[in-house]
Amino acid sequence: MSAENLRKILPNEYPVSTNENQGYDYSNAELWHRLEQLHEIGKSLSAEKDSQRLLEYILIGAKSLTGADGGTLYFLKNDALHFEIMHTDSLNIAKPGDTKETIDLPPIPLFLEGGHPNLKSIASFAALTGKTVNIPDAYTTDEGFDFSGTKLYDEKTGYRSTSFLAIPMKNHENEMIGVLQLINARDKKSGAIRTFSVADQSLLESLASQAAVALSNKHLVSELKRLMERFIEIIASAIDEKSPYTGAHCRRVPEIAMAIANALNSTEKGVYADLEFDSEQLYEIKIAALLHDCGKITTPVHVVDKATKLETIFDRIELIEVRFEIIKRDMEIAYLKQKLSADNGSDPEKLQQLEKIYQGELAQLDSDLEFLKKANIGREFMPEKDIQRLREIANRQWTDLSGKQASLLNENELYNLSIPKGTLTPEEREQINNHIVVTQKMLNQLPFPKVLKNVPEIAGGHHERMDGKGYPNGLTREQMSVQARLMGIADVFEALTASDRPYKKPMPLSQVLTILGNMKLEGHIDPDIFDVFINEGVYLEYARKYLSPEQIDKFELEKIPGYQKL
Repeated sequence: MSAENLRKILPNEYPVSTNENQGYDYSNAELWHRLEQLHEIGKSLSAEKDSQRLLEYILIGAKSLTGADGGTLYFLKNDALHFEIMHTDSLNIAKPGDTKETIDLPPIPLFLEGGHPNLKSIASFAALTGKTVNIPDAYTTDEGFDFSGTKLYDEKTGYRSTSFLAIPMKNHENEMIGVLQLINARDKKSGAIRTFSVADQSLLESLASQAAVALSNKHLVSELKRLMERFIEIIASAIDEKSPYTGAHCRRVPEIAMAIANALNSTEKGVYADLEFDSEQLYEIKIAALLHDCGKITTPVHVVDKATKLETIFDRIELIEVRFEIIKRDMEIAYLKQKLSADNGSDPEKLQQLEKIYQGELAQLDSDLEFLKKANIGREFMPEKDIQRLREIANRQWTDLSGKQASLLNENELYNLSIPKGTLTPEEREQINNHIVVTQKMLNQLPFPKVLKNVPEIAGGHHERMDGKGYPNGLTREQMSVQARLMGIADVFEALTASDRPYKKPMPLSQVLTILGNMKLEGHIDPDIFDVFINEGVYLEYARKYLSPEQIDKFELEKIPGYQKL
């Protein structure tokens, strides 16, 4: 509800009558009407989610209930009352208001030099004592308050500050959080300034109590929201810190996801021209993006970081190199013994033959070791002839440290080196893929509030494919939300552009978009989101912010597979 609409339900035309003991008061019928208005204000306060509008409603409601010309809402921070919002109708003052004009007035301290309580200001008095202050006329009062600043303000502006009402505001824990102060109650018939009546005071104390609860609730919700966000960020950071090679993935994917979501909101062409995520949906996308890989917390580090086929907690190619050195040592010992025997027999021809055989075997060993080192590095495809050579090398015997004969490669080493593509075995690939199952399981157990109820579906769907060939659930495009589909593109784009992966070099932008374009054509990613991703320049905006200049190469968009101008 807007401030203007709030004013409409709070008419300020109150018939008043004079009461000698209490100043202006109201008939029973009018008082009942004002209680109804107080109830409406209370409902509006409890329903409002925006903090600034909430402050506006409190002050506007207070002024409407009493017919006050002006008012100020103070918040208590660090033993001082700070101006949060200030309205004076006759001076046309509404700060901060729509223009976000700041209030350039110093805060009111609760304590003076020496630690003495500041009881001269009615606002600080109300905050310190918890008592309402009702002043009929600032110029004639003998209550002992200091209105010199008020009178100086009046002199500069031509205003006449007369009646004041300062009401302390306490939260649900009975802690002082601020002060609601009104000035110059008016008789709507004559326009004359009047005293704030007992009824005014009672109604305003009730409103102040409701307002304090509303503000406290808003503050508590904000604190819980910040706590949840920080906790989620810590989880994401922990996942990233687990591996030095994916150090910022959980922080970068949200950047891309939000950029895509905003692009979908702004595009005026294509399938998503009429789509618009509201603020709550955008927040939900952000949280889902931060949590999209939370299941990786259970994935072994040596699998996540497996840069070579033989890597576990270290690269086992080093063990194989040692075996080769032992074989060379044994070969050298055998060669020297044979050479000594041939030399004693004075057979130069046999010596030459032994030397030739020895050097040939050394060369073969060096060649085999170099081949194993290359095989250990993951690549796109390993031909069958290379796998056969691996088997032949594996069958070679060597004498281990216990003196027993053993195969040069054990079964596990041969199995890993024979991986035809990449560095992961099928079992390790399954471990990696299982992170999304764990992610869904973890998120489905969390009692998300209504505004975040779709987080498990959005975060858990980023490895699904539009053609139903993804995992873990084999969902098709129609079975997925737009948010989950955009998350898939964000995840792939970050992985392709990342420069911190051990198994690949950072790709130039043209190569990344070519891969994404082919994924569009193959039914892997949402084709229409890909079109927006390209046409709205999301890829370039991210590249300029996060990629190295070498990755931002020149290319023609028209040559990107699947490119379609909207």
